[in-house]
Amino acid sequence: MKIITATNPAELGKLAGSATADLIMSTIAQNGQANIILATGASQFETLKQLTSEKDIDWSKCVMFHLDEYIGLPASSKASFRKYLKERFLEKVAPLKAIYLINGETDPEAECNHLNGIIERHPIDVALVGIGENGHLAFNDPPADFDTEQPYIVVSLQEECRRQQYNEGWFDSIEEVPKQAISMTIKQISKSKHIICSVPDGRKAKAVKECLELPVSNLYPASILQLHPECTYFLDESSSAFLSVQKVLARK
Repeated sequence: MKIITATNPAELGKLAGSATADLIMSTIAQNGQANIILATGASQFETLKQLTSEKDIDWSKCVMFHLDEYIGLPASSKASFRKYLKERFLEKVAPLKAIYLINGETDPEAECNHLNGIIERHPIDVALVGIGENGHLAFNDPPADFDTEQPYIVVSLQEECRRQQYNEGWFDSIEEVPKQAISMTIKQISKSKHIICSVPDGRKAKAVKECLELPVSNLYPASILQLHPECTYFLDESSSAFLSVQKVLARK
């Protein structure tokens, strides 16, 4: 486990985005292609901003997947993760080799089966993730399924998770937040060769402490990242506020 702390979200994003770019470029140099996972949400604003500003990445050699999408939400919605990725990433970089966005407007089980067949042929080199206020990883709310081998599954969203989405301004009311989503699973995320976990903001401080310092448990889904040999956490002063100072210093 490696922890890098920044003074604020902007600095965090620059560090995380630059680290991601280095990993993508080194993977392309070694393998001729990089398979990547992108996360969405407020925690990724600055990281993706930095990543899209990097000039030396050959995006034509990248294959992209993403973590999750609401079921039944139109792609035109301001809360759609497909819309998010198009506006904050895809429209800002050169065309990729392939893009696999989750379609939450079709039959969810069929969409999972479709994506599962594709991602199984594309071992992931670099994954961007965050940690939810309830400790979720992607949309795997506690108690998360640590055992399923399926890459994508249908999940139900907890009230705390749905309230986070509302409080971040993605929806006009809590009632508008969908109750189900398609999510990449814990095991699939954990198969990534490298993981960049960006977690800004003080409202995530409790979850950060639980997921980094408590024993690994599906009650704290992102705690599974403690077991990953190549996971780097990028935190700011607010999100790392509850961590043991000794642990933060030891892991930088």
